[in-house]
Amino acid sequence: MVIVVAGALVLSAAMGVRQTFGLFIGPFSFDRGLPVTLVAFAIALHNLVWGAAQPFAGAAADRFGATPVVAFGAAVFAAGLALAGAAPNGAMLVIGMGVLVGVGISCTSFGVVLTAVGRSASPEQRSMAMGLASAGGSLGQVLMAPLAQAINQAAGVSTSLFALALLMLAAMPLGIVLDRGRSAPAKPSGAAGESLGKALSLAWRHRGYRLLTLGFFTCGFQLAFIATHLPGYLSLCHMPAGLGVTALALIGLFNMGGSWACGWLGGRRPQQKVLGWLYLVRGAAIAAFFLSPKSPLSVTVFAAVMGLTWLGTVPLTSGLVAKIFGVRHLGTLFGVCFLSHQIGSFLGAWLGGFVFDQTGSYTLVWWITAAAGFLAAGLHFMIDDRPEAVPPAPEPLAV
Repeated sequence: MVIVVAGALVLSAAMGVRQTFGLFIGPFSFDRGLPVTLVAFAIALHNLVWGAAQPFAGAAADRFGATPVVAFGAAVFAAGLALAGAAPNGAMLVIGMGVLVGVGISCTSFGVVLTAVGRSASPEQRSMAMGLASAGGSLGQVLMAPLAQAINQAAGVSTSLFALALLMLAAMPLGIVLDRGRSAPAKPSGAAGESLGKALSLAWRHRGYRLLTLGFFTCGFQLAFIATHLPGYLSLCHMPAGLGVTALALIGLFNMGGSWACGWLGGRRPQQKVLGWLYLVRGAAIAAFFLSPKSPLSVTVFAAVMGLTWLGTVPLTSGLVAKIFGVRHLGTLFGVCFLSHQIGSFLGAWLGGFVFDQTGSYTLVWWITAAAGFLAAGLHFMIDDRPEAVPPAPEPLAV
């Protein structure tokens, strides 16, 4: 349980800080004169860098443990926030919020944290443990958006980002607790019983892994678009000031229950089926919200439904990878899968800004976001979750 709590705290810091980025689009645009497209690109780039770095961060945690990886990631994350806060121009903003934050979050989020939590739990309890860590990690999403907004209004963007940087530095020592689950090295099992190269080869040849990777793209696209552009969209709809912050906080609040519930269901029902229904509900909720009249009530209901389906995909996806391939190379195999998620995140954050600058509307991206949910549901319903076995060594030829 101590490892679960430590994992929840690291995730609260990393994911909570990341959840605030959409609040800075307006201030960066109006106060510093930066185009919305450029700010959206910086936010989108951190998703892409995160995805590209995640397999390496996962491999480092598999080999060296969470302690050095989390410490390094928290320091780089904080440096990126500080640079963005002091950035005199768009280039520095892109380096700080795009590159450095992307590298930092790859070391302080799911691929490292949930891997450590998963290793500490028995196979029967693994999905639940990951779900609890994800649920606890949602606390940061509840608290960070109002905190960042309050500091921003009182002291400006720079002070707000510097405060978030200090928060990330405070998370550095928690990797030591996460490594308590490494006291007994994981026994090789399944496809992960061989070398990393062989495990990667077997994973990519597994049809279910490919479908899972493709479906995870949708999750990243949907979440990044909504987290980045929902506050601005609500302003265009003439909603009350501050409703965007409330919506992001509600998403985090309901994500606590949703992540726990998904972890619980994943231990009792086929995880790929739970994922399929989750994507169906999410796609329907996005379409219904876009078509419905906008009001504080409709925004609240939408935020609640999205929160219930927000990050429940992560313990289910990582748990499914562990079920099929074992835990020896879980950080790396989940990291490769997560790269697809982050390519989707890059496109969701960037495309929203690009389409808005070109058309003055988010309509096209809302429809793409809804349709992607239905497509992802179909992909997950086709996944075969039977554990992958290492092919036996060939029999020696008789002389």
